[in-house]
Amino acid sequence: MQLQLSSTDIIFILSTVIIVIVLLILIVIYGVFIKKKSELLLIQQKKEAIFEQELARSQEELQNQTLKYIGQELHDDLGQKLSVARLMTNKIAYAPESDHTQIAEEINLLVGECLQDIRNLSKSFIGQNNDGFNFIESLEREVYRMKRLALLEVDYKINQQNLKFNAEHGLILFRIIQECITNVIKHSRSKSIQLVVEDHPRYTKFRIKDAGVGFKSARHTDGIGLKNMISRAKIINAELKINSIENKGTQVTLTYKKQ
Repeated sequence: MQLQLSSTDIIFILSTVIIVIVLLILIVIYGVFIKKKSELLLIQQKKEAIFEQELARSQEELQNQTLKYIGQELHDDLGQKLSVARLMTNKIAYAPESDHTQIAEEINLLVGECLQDIRNLSKSFIGQNNDGFNFIESLEREVYRMKRLALLEVDYKINQQNLKFNAEHGLILFRIIQECITNVIKHSRSKSIQLVVEDHPRYTKFRIKDAGVGFKSARHTDGIGLKNMISRAKIINAELKINSIENKGTQVTLTYKKQ
């Protein structure tokens, strides 16, 4: 005896099969979506972890640089001035009374300079350790240090004094520029450095140029910490380009795309 299916039964079976197939497809699509979302979330978490690690490293390096500078200033500058002030204080005991006023004025002037130097060092230390990192103040403080210590002839140009960056990105940008400056001082044998900051609506460009010995292109990614600078730039979606010609100098161009 054959089972006879009515048209209604056939429609019901087909509908059920179609619904099951659609449900299976939806389940597969949902599973793929969840997997993709999890992968993207994991990638984002890894990026954030790398960024946080780089930020912490940049903060530590900046503090170490600041402490090193303060130590150098205390030893080389303040130490010398206070030594001279002490010698002049001892000199009063042997100098004619007519010279006492002049010596006292010179001592007072030296002590005043020392106090001002201490204030400047204090501002430098506080500025580098507060939460609101100020990019322009830090950059111009770095320029001042180079001029102050007569390390290089500095040509500094900026077309916008009110530059504002995300504090975390600003810190990493500053560390890249600071490392470029350190490379110029240590390796280029250049007597001068040009630092140009150009602000545009969608990006800010930094150029650090020296007139030193330069280096071969093969060393672009392997020498003097350049890998480190390139990886830092990528973390904040910036682009770092290096153009170097032997015996003519090097130019580093850092382009930061605004968020």
